[in-house]
Amino acid sequence: MKTIQKSAIALAASGLFASAVSAQTAPAAPEPSPITANVTVVNDYRYRGISQSNFQPAIQGGFDYAHDSGFYIGNWNSSISWISDAYGPNGAVGGRGSSGKAMSAPVEMDFYAGFKKELIGEGFASDFGVLQYYYPTSGVINSSGVATTPNTTELYAAQNFTFGPLSGFVKFSYAVSTLFGNVNSQGSYYPDLTMNYDTGVWGLTANAHVGYQYVAGNQNSGAAYTNYFGNSISGVSNSTLYSYTDWKLGVTKDFGGGLSGSVAYIGTNAASYKGAYSYVSPNGKNLGGSTGIVSLTKTF
Repeated sequence: MKTIQKSAIALAASGLFASAVSAQTAPAAPEPSPITANVTVVNDYRYRGISQSNFQPAIQGGFDYAHDSGFYIGNWNSSISWISDAYGPNGAVGGRGSSGKAMSAPVEMDFYAGFKKELIGEGFASDFGVLQYYYPTSGVINSSGVATTPNTTELYAAQNFTFGPLSGFVKFSYAVSTLFGNVNSQGSYYPDLTMNYDTGVWGLTANAHVGYQYVAGNQNSGAAYTNYFGNSISGVSNSTLYSYTDWKLGVTKDFGGGLSGSVAYIGTNAASYKGAYSYVSPNGKNLGGSTGIVSLTKTF
């Protein structure tokens, strides 16, 4: 969130007006706006360690409204490719399996609202909210013969902390809907820890993150699931196929004026099953493989 610097304007009276004006008070600085906006360009959109843009650059942006009471609401968006990549021309995963509608959404739209307040003490803000991931596309019949949609609703609770130059948060997200179209996946969850350390040197902040994506349910509804390489999968738990740990190490540079840049190394232990990665690109690459990320953000 951008900050407004206060400035004092000292007005010295000239000899002509010295007898009439002895001092003049500087006007009050304007209050910070409750609305902020941001725009980011990144070489690869990674969400919880998994590429959402097939290793290609993405443009992102959104806005937030924060009230003094602690209530906030916002929207964030990013270009993506994973839905059209995964569901293919006939609506089935990888373009295989049962026929259905073509499914494509070039953008992810996130809508969220919550309450954030320093309930414990200064520097320790508690945060509770709901997040809706929305993809502007219709549902699809997947290769298990089940109607599904990637739209997802999560509830979350987070506790922020500050200890001098060290800050961060621990957070728990819980899916009350199916998770990004995975069959029977209500109840999936994602606990994570993020820490930032202000080095005090050149506006650099060190960043670290670790999280665990647990995907509930199993692939036993309807016909056998067919992965990208045509392997038939039936009666397998979603946890076996899709659960994983992700991590990040990086550094952020504050250039001033609301402009910042970051570089990071991101990775996951997303596994493969029957010779195919659980999170796979159209050309068979692991979407959760380790990589370097570079981004530039402007906050207004």
